[in-house]
Amino acid sequence: MKKFSLRVETSLSNIDENRWNICASKDKNFNPFNSYQFLKALELSQSVNNSSGWNSAHLIIENNDKKIVAIVPSYLKTNSSGEYVFDYEWANAYHRAGGQYYPKLQISIPYTPVTGSRILIDEACDYNEIIDYISSEIILFCSRVEVSSAHITFLTKKESEKLEKLGWLIRKDQQFHWKNENYDSFSDFLNTLSSRKRKNIKKERAKFINSEIEIEHLKGDKINDEHWEYFYQFYIDTTSRKWGKDYLKKEFFNIIGDTMKNDILLIMAKKDDEYIAGALNFLGKNSIYGRNWGSLVDYKFLHFELCYYQAIEYAIKNKIKTVEAGAQGTHKISRGYSPVITYSAHWMKESNFHEAVKNYLNYEVLEVEKSKKILENYLPYKKK
Repeated sequence: MKKFSLRVETSLSNIDENRWNICASKDKNFNPFNSYQFLKALELSQSVNNSSGWNSAHLIIENNDKKIVAIVPSYLKTNSSGEYVFDYEWANAYHRAGGQYYPKLQISIPYTPVTGSRILIDEACDYNEIIDYISSEIILFCSRVEVSSAHITFLTKKESEKLEKLGWLIRKDQQFHWKNENYDSFSDFLNTLSSRKRKNIKKERAKFINSEIEIEHLKGDKINDEHWEYFYQFYIDTTSRKWGKDYLKKEFFNIIGDTMKNDILLIMAKKDDEYIAGALNFLGKNSIYGRNWGSLVDYKFLHFELCYYQAIEYAIKNKIKTVEAGAQGTHKISRGYSPVITYSAHWMKESNFHEAVKNYLNYEVLEVEKSKKILENYLPYKKK
């Protein structure tokens, strides 16, 4: 007799909120994006489950007592948008070979390139046993619903190592994170940098010292509807220029402002009593996650100030260990952010295509690791 059973839910409204958050929060890698509240805001605002291509298909694992013991946030995708692990070339190759790449099963947090556990497990369960079961069930599920493949993105290294042993293909990429080495002040951090890099940062920040621009850190009840109205304008301005589409709907920001206000740090810039720019950050157990930013004016270095330096200052003041400033961006290196490897896992239903992707990844992984070593030579810190 099987110890577990799996069901698929197309709406979080059909899933017990308390059990979801228990499974999510027991993990040491917990961050706010795995929470029921964040994903529910995406659904309620129609940021997913519409023309976005993200269609909820959450995998719920229960024991024989019908108790939820593990949850996998999952989506049937009809495109590759909003994932930050790019497989467009894979899709094109699959189509050229006469196959249909979409839909695919995407196990991830929509529009969120943040590493975290993708298989949320109640701590009372055996980790390896649950992973083994879920891996086999995902493959069976893909066969039943006729998808081309399954993709688990921004999962933890531990998950990737376990899934690799089960036959999944592991892909690597890199981001740039800032580490708090128990600094007492921003000046303390600057003193660890080489003279030239230290001077560059001071020059960039000098523009906002005793200037007409006022910068605010807003949390909890200090964030009101007016702030979200302004921030949505900033977000729209950025998305229209970079992607041409507002993935996150206006209602999404209103909802998280109500349900997740204690998990949010909004850094806003004001001039002449009018907000002109803002950066949205989420707060984890020991990390700040920079997510979205926008500005209605073109001030040199304002992006760096709001998204990087202000986040670093907040982390130092509040003894937070890490600042994750989003995907990509080698320009972050000169500002103290170091390259960090990220992981994704992939399974292709078609065996020949699976083998082709495997061969490609064998090469790509080596290139990513080589790139990380090269970039580490450009870190701005003093040589020890």
